[in-house]
Amino acid sequence: MTTTIAPSSALTATDRCDRCGAQAYLRVELQSGGELLFCAHHAREHGDKIKELAANVVDETHKLTEKRPVTD
Repeated sequence: MTTTIAPSSALTATDRCDRCGAQAYLRVELQSGGELLFCAHHAREHGDKIKELAANVVDETHKLTEKRPVTD
């Protein structure tokens, strides 16, 4: 499995987990074609299976812990 963060394929707030509908932070491009989106919780829960099936993974879970500057 290769983990990358590609600016051209960044996830947005409208991307939703295919399992539960929460905001997606992980895009899994499958070896067989197609893709799946996961929230951080389901990405962790299904991590072993994702590693088996993924051709590429865009992981943006770091956004959950980033500190953003406060603006007025």
